[in-house]
Amino acid sequence: MHPYHHPLFVNFIVYFNGNQDYFECHEVLEEYWKSIPDSDKDHPLTAYILLATGMYHWRRGNKPGASRTLNKAMTKFPTFLANYPKYTEEIDFDQLVYDVTKAVNRLEQDLPFESFPITILSANVTDLASKLEQSMTLLPFGSDAVIHKHMLRDRSDILREREEKKKGRR
Repeated sequence: MHPYHHPLFVNFIVYFNGNQDYFECHEVLEEYWKSIPDSDKDHPLTAYILLATGMYHWRRGNKPGASRTLNKAMTKFPTFLANYPKYTEEIDFDQLVYDVTKAVNRLEQDLPFESFPITILSANVTDLASKLEQSMTLLPFGSDAVIHKHMLRDRSDILREREEKKKGRR
């Protein structure tokens, strides 16, 4: 299976292009990345995770965090060509690099947030994303539930896990 046909990557595309739920993009890609045996921080999915995280920060007004994160994503994209050529297929990779570069430049010029879609070239990925989007209930585009998702979610399990780690270190 092509890596872009994986259900979690298709979820990423739907969230990124559908309602710009960048937080959810990060969540599904992190799950996908962690499911790959021997994956490390140089894996191409980490560039997409950083892209989604950077877009999330930028839209929320955290320009330093967005700039740092999007620049990290930009340093990872060229490795796709040499080490992971499959990750340059089925999407308009040149357009993606252009759009991320443009976003970084806009941030450096202190310009407002501007989204962009990931252009899909594969009929198969387009079809998978279309079918998935029809079966999903996306949060409303531009809503607080999308823009401030990490602040509005139930974090009790995360806080409990942190406390348990602290207790284990003592």
